[in-house]
Amino acid sequence: MAPVRMIGTAVHRILLAFPTALFPAALVTDIAYLRTAQMQWTNFSAWLIAGALVFCGVVLAWSLIELLLALRVDRRRRRLIYPALLAVLFVLGLLNAFKHSQDAWSSVGAFGLVLSILSTLVVLAAALVAYSGILNREVAR
Repeated sequence: MAPVRMIGTAVHRILLAFPTALFPAALVTDIAYLRTAQMQWTNFSAWLIAGALVFCGVVLAWSLIELLLALRVDRRRRRLIYPALLAVLFVLGLLNAFKHSQDAWSSVGAFGLVLSILSTLVVLAAALVAYSGILNREVAR
């Protein structure tokens, strides 16, 4: 692997670490809000989700560029798994951000909590795919 590619992969994984940490943190603050009804927890959640979306957008754009470059050489469909997970994550996170931007007491609720749970599960799946190297392994035939 070329040194430039190794640095690019490392930077990509560092950027992925932010949504991997921020989406679960938003879930924790949602649970804290539902248990205590302190409005500050919803503010924490909204900011955590916003930060996660910024980094998720960068990682998604990066993965789409890598996908386009890889499709010229390698046409295996399993390369679509990671960008698809990131796209689903971005849409879920955006819906979650919209839900958390509602007025005061209605900003979390059951639907907001479900969106946070789904976002957390999808980001953990994307991190598992990215960090495990599943997509880079050769398949013996």
